[in-house]
Amino acid sequence: MKPQDSPDIARVLFVVAILCALTVGSLYVMRPFLPGLIWATTIVVATWPAMLAVERRCRRRWLATLCMLLILLVVIVLPLYEAISTLAAHGAEIMDLIRKLPDYALPPPPGWVHDLPMIGARVADKWQSFSDAGPGGLLAQLEPYASIAAHWLIGHAASVGVFVIHMFITVIITGLLYMQGEKAAAYVVRFAARVAPSHGAQAVKLAGASIRAVALGIVVTAVLQSALGGIGLAVAGVPGAGVLTAVLLMLCLAQIGPALPLLGGVIWLFMHDANVAAILLAIWSVMVAMLDNFVRPVLIRRGVNLSMLLILAGVLGGLFAFGIVGLFIGPVILAVSSTLLTAWIDKTPASSA
Repeated sequence: MKPQDSPDIARVLFVVAILCALTVGSLYVMRPFLPGLIWATTIVVATWPAMLAVERRCRRRWLATLCMLLILLVVIVLPLYEAISTLAAHGAEIMDLIRKLPDYALPPPPGWVHDLPMIGARVADKWQSFSDAGPGGLLAQLEPYASIAAHWLIGHAASVGVFVIHMFITVIITGLLYMQGEKAAAYVVRFAARVAPSHGAQAVKLAGASIRAVALGIVVTAVLQSALGGIGLAVAGVPGAGVLTAVLLMLCLAQIGPALPLLGGVIWLFMHDANVAAILLAIWSVMVAMLDNFVRPVLIRRGVNLSMLLILAGVLGGLFAFGIVGLFIGPVILAVSSTLLTAWIDKTPASSA
């Protein structure tokens, strides 16, 4: 009886090395297009149901693709470009304003602040402590945080040219994916099923649902809050409403919320004796800030039934790890990993029984 042939270890190592080299080389060649490819994939996955609805009305795929690209330019590209270009154009002014903030004393809190339910006493005490600090007391405590936030915002918004190039690539790839969406989806599903026969297709569907959930819940809510907040600032007469709206959009995307710029507008109005406008803006700000407690969960639940904590952790972690595109990458990674882990845990007792 012939002994069993031992595996050719050298051949296996060479094959693995060649495959690794091809993978690294392919990623290196595609590196300039990866941001646009990720953005385009995210946009197409999130808007594919709308694309199919437009196609049913237009009856032509190319016409539906053209309509979707025009909507993409108006709804996504132009607002983001305006926000980034506004921050970049006023970057020097923002930094000079922070460095040369005048010394002034915060006035005492109005009486109605103490009467606010639940938080009134705490807010009034904190406000009074800032007021008692005298000229520069408030700024001395806020200036380091304001400088860090301004450096971060301007650093991410300064590369307007790079953003335009990425958006141009994104629009082109988005059009191609709209035209060949079914083929691209089938290829990804086949690849996932080849890698993981049991849960590959399910993981792809979950990734698509997670992207759609984040696009609906996070991005739509951020755009809605920043738009409403900017309208309130402009109507109240706060200077620099355009810049503050851009800051609002960035902060809402980062899940920090719109409270800080809106609170700054309220304080500015109080300091300039526009008390009626300040009170109205304060009420409007509370309504805008509370939108994410109602709109975001409803929109996210329409996309995927996942834990809100998991999605928010993915959004924040992805934002710090990968930048703005991490808003979508982070939740997808956590959602797919959590679902596959849960499926593996649930399957273990059945297989061992």
